[in-house]
Amino acid sequence: MTLTVPWSPNALADLSECLELMTADGPVPGGVIAHGTFDAEPGFLASGIVAPECGDARPGPDTVYDVASLTKVLATWPLVGTSLNESFTLDTPVRELLPDVPAEAPGGRVTARQILSHTSGLRADTRLDRYRGRTEPLAELICGEDLIAEPGAGHRYINRGFILLGLVLAHTRGHRLDELAADLWQSLGMTATAYGPLTRSARVAPTEQRLPGAPRLWGMPHDDNAALLGGVAGHAGVFTTPADLAAFATALLSSHANGGDLGRWLANSLQPLAGIEPGLDRGLAWILADDGRVAYHHGFTGTSLYLAPHTGRYLAICTNAVYHHQDNRTRLAPLRALALKAITDEP
Repeated sequence: MTLTVPWSPNALADLSECLELMTADGPVPGGVIAHGTFDAEPGFLASGIVAPECGDARPGPDTVYDVASLTKVLATWPLVGTSLNESFTLDTPVRELLPDVPAEAPGGRVTARQILSHTSGLRADTRLDRYRGRTEPLAELICGEDLIAEPGAGHRYINRGFILLGLVLAHTRGHRLDELAADLWQSLGMTATAYGPLTRSARVAPTEQRLPGAPRLWGMPHDDNAALLGGVAGHAGVFTTPADLAAFATALLSSHANGGDLGRWLANSLQPLAGIEPGLDRGLAWILADDGRVAYHHGFTGTSLYLAPHTGRYLAICTNAVYHHQDNRTRLAPLRALALKAITDEP
């Protein structure tokens, strides 16, 4: 049984101050940090406003954020874990799982393990818009592109693989990806998590205004490729709240401590499979730090989720940092660095 290590008050104070400074500076409207251990109620730090469109509404545990690439670990990664052996294995080639992929397609030989570890060698730019007007199935189009590297040869972050895994899950499980994910989230008590689109309200944080004078993205996925897929994709498209991220982290860490199925999948996923840079490796979907004792993932819109199974601690960051412009997400770098240091340090 894991003995949880409480958060240091100083670490939380530093995170709160950093979040306050980031939102007071202006370009990031506001944000929420969820923190805790799996055996205690979560805590929340909040700052700023949801967005000017929402008046003086303050962000909190139930504010809904577009979490972008956190979709990979909130939907696709756990669904793969619950599908193994029953539907496929980590090393089954995609061409054996999707009838639309020809045997000779270059991308047809990549596996779920290679996709999850970002070593698939699939084309790096996503650009599904290039397929407009094509009549072939999406899986055939993606796998038909030439590979940019030998599968398994090295790490390169690639969204296309997770899009393929979303198609694999829907085909092998016989239900749409959003239906599979909704069942999973319901079982974990994540009642506010869903694929978009969502109704505009002060509870939902808007993101970017793409054209001057045009409506701001609000309840619609910020990711262009997820939008082309109707908002439901394996790489992006999920909306959730800080409270639901805390519930997700609590479920994972509790299962890890007690030897449950999701916990075993998490433990398996914390084995380094590809080097990213000195001190950082890629496991199955997650980035690994601190010699594999900390796992985390970011979302392009300004979100992050950190897990430390050996201490039972977690930390989730929710912001709409792309509100004014995509480059404003770089303003999150100090907060993310502080978050990684906080979850890595032990009293």
